[in-house]
Amino acid sequence: MAVNMDDDDVPLILIWDEASSGLLSNEDPERVEVPSENGGGYDVVINNTPVPTPGVQDYRTQYGTLRQSWEMNYQEAAIYLQEGANNDKFFTHPRNPKALAAYLFAHNHLFYMMELVTGLLLMVLSLCEAPAVPTLRLDIYIHTTLELLALVMVAFELCMKLRWLGFQTFIRHKRTMVKTCVLLLQFVEAIVVLVRQLSHMRVTRALRPIFLVDCRYCGAVRRNLRQIFQSLPPFIDILLLLLFFMVIFAILGFYLFSQNPSDPYFNTLENSIVSLFVLLTTANFPDVMMPAYSRNTWSCVFFIVYLSIELYFIMNLLLAVVFDTFNGVEKMKFKSLLLHKRSAVDHAFKLLVSKQRPTGVSFKQFDGLMRFYRPRMSARDRYLTFKALNHSSTPVLSLQDFYSFYAVTGLKWKARRSGEHWFDDFPHTTFLIFKGINILVKSKAFQYAMYVVVAVNGMWILVQTFMMHDGSFSSGTVPWSYILFLTIYGVEMLLKITGLGPLEYFSSGWNLFDFSVTLFAFLGLIVLAFDMEPFYFIVVLRPLQLLRLFKIKLRYRNVLDTMFELLPRMASLGLTLLIFYYSFAIVGMEFFVGVVYPNCCNTSTVADSYRLLNYTVGNRTVVEEGYYYLNNFNNIVNSFVTLFELTVVNNWYITMEGVTSQTSHWSRMYFMTFYIVTMVVMTIIVAFILDAFVFRMNYSRKNRDTEEEENGIVFETEVSKEEVDTVLELYKQNCIPASSISSLQGVLSAMDRNGHTSLVFLGRRSRTKSDLSMRMYEEEIQEWYTEYSQDSGCPRLERQLESLQSSVNQPPPDHVRLRSQTVG
Repeated sequence: MAVNMDDDDVPLILIWDEASSGLLSNEDPERVEVPSENGGGYDVVINNTPVPTPGVQDYRTQYGTLRQSWEMNYQEAAIYLQEGANNDKFFTHPRNPKALAAYLFAHNHLFYMMELVTGLLLMVLSLCEAPAVPTLRLDIYIHTTLELLALVMVAFELCMKLRWLGFQTFIRHKRTMVKTCVLLLQFVEAIVVLVRQLSHMRVTRALRPIFLVDCRYCGAVRRNLRQIFQSLPPFIDILLLLLFFMVIFAILGFYLFSQNPSDPYFNTLENSIVSLFVLLTTANFPDVMMPAYSRNTWSCVFFIVYLSIELYFIMNLLLAVVFDTFNGVEKMKFKSLLLHKRSAVDHAFKLLVSKQRPTGVSFKQFDGLMRFYRPRMSARDRYLTFKALNHSSTPVLSLQDFYSFYAVTGLKWKARRSGEHWFDDFPHTTFLIFKGINILVKSKAFQYAMYVVVAVNGMWILVQTFMMHDGSFSSGTVPWSYILFLTIYGVEMLLKITGLGPLEYFSSGWNLFDFSVTLFAFLGLIVLAFDMEPFYFIVVLRPLQLLRLFKIKLRYRNVLDTMFELLPRMASLGLTLLIFYYSFAIVGMEFFVGVVYPNCCNTSTVADSYRLLNYTVGNRTVVEEGYYYLNNFNNIVNSFVTLFELTVVNNWYITMEGVTSQTSHWSRMYFMTFYIVTMVVMTIIVAFILDAFVFRMNYSRKNRDTEEEENGIVFETEVSKEEVDTVLELYKQNCIPASSISSLQGVLSAMDRNGHTSLVFLGRRSRTKSDLSMRMYEEEIQEWYTEYSQDSGCPRLERQLESLQSSVNQPPPDHVRLRSQTVG
């Protein structure tokens, strides 16, 4: 494949000149561009009045050189591609050089880290503010000063965003406006607290997670919250149906059981509704039924019918509806992101083509792009990426080639070995030994033999643990079985590393797991031998070796693969739940701090759970303790523990009734609202797990006959010595420092050292759910692309670019005006 070395290409689109500041914007429908008479730049037409922009010669005078214009285009294209990858909306795109400076400042990891630290600081302050954790209490002046400092940092972040977006776009950005309003409110409250030196009821502290959620590193949390809100409409419909039946049964229960003086659950309509709400969680069953059941056994029919309708039908219907909605939302989210990336590629492509070659991107332009998009990527990897994208083996990348940009740019490139095995260059005798080990470790007999060893080890651990009396290990003694099985696992590990080679061995997730467990088992042997009691927990990790048995059956492998794929998403869902916990904990502390204490609730039906009595009987002291007074909202830590107990819902009504007896009946709204919110989040989590597992199973069935690489996505490309020489010559013409092209020079050295005229490189990356979705929705994706092309006018793009080629050396007619295609 030839590499184009022309140095006089003129960008097809010049950006950010004085007359067309914001040329990339499509906000003004009256603004269009036409090629100027001198062959460079564009005439911008505003309200039917042409405003000339600099041509190539003028542009050189105004901005220095043509190279500077290309550098701006490279940077602009890289920003579009980053926005596509991050799913950032294009209306937030920087429109002028000043906005670009603010954009670049706000899009670097130091700024992201500042956002993260500021959001965490504001939330961590709740440990030190009243009601504070006793050991972490700070003076009001200190924690308020820290809060104001963090809020000033948030204000600085918003100022940079305002400078980058502009006022009109800033006020249109809903999340930013919410953040601004919360900032102003928190700022006023912090100043009031600092002036008064006294903290008042600050329920608005519950809004502090907004600052953390808006951080770049919490994008997954924002997506979770967006999906929760998108799933709310059908959820609310079924929830209203559930509450409707609850009220009907509450009225019926009041009429049936209120005459029973020994039944406190239905003596009022309010108690009837609360009792049936708690019954929905099964926390008070069968206690709620027993007073009525003791008088009339037929009363059980009421509770059986209620639970059958509410718990076993409507609650499962709720999960089914949420799962269906979640499945649709996931598919539409994938479609939206896919088309957004395609649109970003379109925008970048138009900025990278030149007037000389309006239908393709040369390597020179691609290399300039990658210097901004992936600054740390080596020159060798940039060229290999260009080769992997180039399916037609022409000097330029077509638009269709460029559409694969996101699939290729994440590859990690390594030269392929010349032989099949890592030991091919060894002496003949050594080669035969290693070859035999390779055949052994890849054989089915060896694998099943190890499965038998793992199963026997598991049975032996079970018997050995059963025979232990106190669960402790004998000091300084190591069971012979431990040494035996550890030796077998160690020999297996060494055989696999020897036969497969270190790179192939450690590239497998299962092998990494085996290596980790064997390493911990060896550390456990040292712990037992030297009686290092604080580290006995390492020995307990031995049974993890049993997880290897799940590799035998395909369904088990799918379950484990799904579990590992879900871990990052589950972590983000867990963080989402913690954010809800934080907000409810702040509200709980503001309203219920100091409410619950030992022997409080003496007039309540749950008084025994809060009792703390200490009396003497004979010569011994008897303590009667209910312990539920520990479930309080006296600080943020206790509040989190209490909320987790409420999430589990076992006996949660005891906590609710204890607080209610000390405050008012309206306090029940707090606990019921928390239950409903956690039910929404937990239902979303269950729906997510079901969707991921069903998706994995459907994918496995659909691609059962397809052989896939175990190591993820793999691209292969071959590079000749002539191509490397040409690329190096191109870099030298552009005065690129030798240190920046050392990777390409290393390729030449490898060829000379091995006597080859070419080298084959393999690019690998892990397979993501997006890759799986591409395979699952192949037919739908083609329909989506067709729909996108019709909506955005992409079929006309290449024809429009080709038509511009004829206008390079001749002035256009006065009536010809080409609308900017940079933003569709």
